[in-house]
Amino acid sequence: MSARTGLSKKLAILWTLYFVQGLPFGFQATALPVYLRSTGVSLTGIGLVTALSIPWMLKLFWAPLVDRYGSSSYGRRRSWIVPLQFALAALCAVAAYVNPEEQLTPLLVLVLLMNLCAATMDIAVDGLAIDLLSERELGKGNIAQVVGYKVGMLTGGGLLVWASGRIGWEGLFIVMALLIGASTAVSMTYNESRHTELSAARTRNHPSIGAVLNVLKRWLSLPGAGWLLLFIATYKLGENMADTMFKPYLVDAGFGREQIGLWVGTWGMLFSIAGSVGGGYLASRIPLLKAVGITAVLRAVPVAGEWWLSMVEPTEAKVIAVTCAEHFFGGALTTAMFAFMMSRVDRRIGATHYTVLAAIEVWGKVPAAWVSGFITDATSYPFIFGLAFVLSVAYLGLLVPLRRLPVHRREADDPDP
Repeated sequence: MSARTGLSKKLAILWTLYFVQGLPFGFQATALPVYLRSTGVSLTGIGLVTALSIPWMLKLFWAPLVDRYGSSSYGRRRSWIVPLQFALAALCAVAAYVNPEEQLTPLLVLVLLMNLCAATMDIAVDGLAIDLLSERELGKGNIAQVVGYKVGMLTGGGLLVWASGRIGWEGLFIVMALLIGASTAVSMTYNESRHTELSAARTRNHPSIGAVLNVLKRWLSLPGAGWLLLFIATYKLGENMADTMFKPYLVDAGFGREQIGLWVGTWGMLFSIAGSVGGGYLASRIPLLKAVGITAVLRAVPVAGEWWLSMVEPTEAKVIAVTCAEHFFGGALTTAMFAFMMSRVDRRIGATHYTVLAAIEVWGKVPAAWVSGFITDATSYPFIFGLAFVLSVAYLGLLVPLRRLPVHRREADDPDP
């Protein structure tokens, strides 16, 4: 098997697994706010519903368990991934028979459990990616990660919402369950040990949970660690605040659910995927911090476009243009930032360390979504979009201290923690 063929298989399995994780989050992020607003839920309520993604914020607390334990005969990562896929498919099947108008609370509980399964699965899949990919393969692997996840979001929050006018609420979740089931079949036939042999230095030693925590503690004490965490935590602050209110804004502006699902969930996500690919290739050709800076500047422009849109008469063409631009540059920034985060990971505890950074990333952006509805109810749409633009521009100031920081990194074959 050639090296190119081997890499293609690795990228294919990673793409499939990240796709599954994006399905429930796409439904929550795009479909659920539109549906809730259409049924009269307040903006404050919609903002608080984003708290259903809290497992993504808390997953670092059980990440060492996922990183530490697993069946060596079946596959240390696969022994977590396959059961979680089964659970996720079962939850989607149950949600198909929940009437959202009469059983909203059970539906929200099911979405929370879906996020719990997907977030835990993400820890194992990140660990699998670190085990499988060599240093020179990380760039393409990161594109597979981001694009796979976003295609899942496109499907769960765009295509299936658009199709729900024909297949109904029940059909939406049944299709999601079938897609997850197909991915589970792929995972069950994948020989993890056959490929991780290529990364023996990364997998032969599994530090204890205490050792993992000690390494993280020492890393946090390094010069500039605080600046790095602040940089990661705030890069999506303004963008996420605007995105959370943009879909309810379109509903209040008189656009229909199917239109919004097509524009934001489908076309917007296609542009986000294109931007992710572009951001990944940019990050592979210039210094990673520079790639983050360039894409962050470009991302601020369409956020300003959302602000402008809220102060003029919104038309179909204006909405589509702003939506596609925001998703393209936001996608480019995400891929560049994830590549930058990977470059700062201590590879001796790669899965757990990356999970910590990813959790910090979520901690920074999700609370902005929680309060966005409250702020908008108390002020106006132009105010919230203007605030989002100001935060996006202010973030650029953090590039100054980051440029002066040394890079502290340990490889998997360095001495044990």
